[in-house]
Amino acid sequence: MKITQAMVLAAGLGTRLRPITDSMPKPLVRVAGKPMIDYALDALAAAGVEHAVVNVHHFADQMEAHLAVYPRLQVEVSDERDQLMDSGGGLVKGLRLLQPGPLFVMNADLFWVGEPSGQPTSLQRLGDAFDPDTMDMLLLCVPLEKTTGHNGKKDFQLDDSGRLSRYTDGAQPLVYAGAIAMHSALCADASQTPFSLNRYFDEAIARGRLYGLILDGHWLTVGTPEALDEAEKVLADLSVGA
Repeated sequence: MKITQAMVLAAGLGTRLRPITDSMPKPLVRVAGKPMIDYALDALAAAGVEHAVVNVHHFADQMEAHLAVYPRLQVEVSDERDQLMDSGGGLVKGLRLLQPGPLFVMNADLFWVGEPSGQPTSLQRLGDAFDPDTMDMLLLCVPLEKTTGHNGKKDFQLDDSGRLSRYTDGAQPLVYAGAIAMHSALCADASQTPFSLNRYFDEAIARGRLYGLILDGHWLTVGTPEALDEAEKVLADLSVGA
């Protein structure tokens, strides 16, 4: 399924990345010279997305100025200056600026590198594999050993049919990579209040409708100054090896 619109979650406070985020929003922190959010926006543009909504709160003026000149797709802002809506509430609010239909949901502070060249990107694969008749959400996931900067939490495990469940033990531990393919209809009856996307994950698991797709590449999260240093090293090593 071709997906041409997206919601990018970028309104967090970035408290663990202080003191860097005392003067700027986390999505604008540069990793290897590039603002974190641009990794997400570039991945969306490469996958054929034409319109993205980005929510803002912390140093919202800086975010709006940056997004206004991003060149590769149309970007609109979902303003959360007055109230942070958390991941689920932020998605529901942002959907009002998108058309009904399929969309990607992306985190602005998680990204991946090292995808095989000449092949469909991970987001293209995610869109192609999404089937709203059988899935509430299709999550991009990554094996724990292919992460940098992660706290070690094991989020999910995958069964032989591609369904996800919360990690218990024995299976390969997977980390949620911060990208979802879904249909806006899933949020049709959602309340306009702050809540976590984990609510949708758990409800979909209970219905047998949460599915996963494995990322082909290396995944990075930059939640702390130490993780920023680790990410810079990974990207430098990849650049040397390219």
